[in-house]
Amino acid sequence: MSRRDVQVGAVGEVPGRTPATLRWAVRLLLVEGAGLAAVTLWLVYLDLTSDAASVPGAVSVTVYLALMTVCFAGVGFALHRRRRWARGPGIVVSMLQMPIGLTMLQTGQPWIGGPLFVLGLTGAVLLFAPSTRIALGVR
Repeated sequence: MSRRDVQVGAVGEVPGRTPATLRWAVRLLLVEGAGLAAVTLWLVYLDLTSDAASVPGAVSVTVYLALMTVCFAGVGFALHRRRRWARGPGIVVSMLQMPIGLTMLQTGQPWIGGPLFVLGLTGAVLLFAPSTRIALGVR
């Protein structure tokens, strides 16, 4: 058996190949985390080079986005290591995207809101899947 077949030392160690639903959920969370990191870096650049009308407001948005980046990436890496506890936070961060995407759809930003809503829904569905639950050892 290869390391990929058995996640040694993982909480809720379950032998066998990682199901596609869990692999895709991890990929999705990590890609979203990378996208958030890129936007965070862009906001840091804007914070440093722009004359903001409200410096505390600009910095707070940047810090919030940085925290969300850490959440997405952290949950993605934890799920990659088959940490049972990460499933709940993964579902939450995925579902948090849905109202943001819906709001953007309703306010005339469909090219951002639509994909954001679909990504959130897809991530939640993948993490709710029975094969993901079983692979993580959740009853």
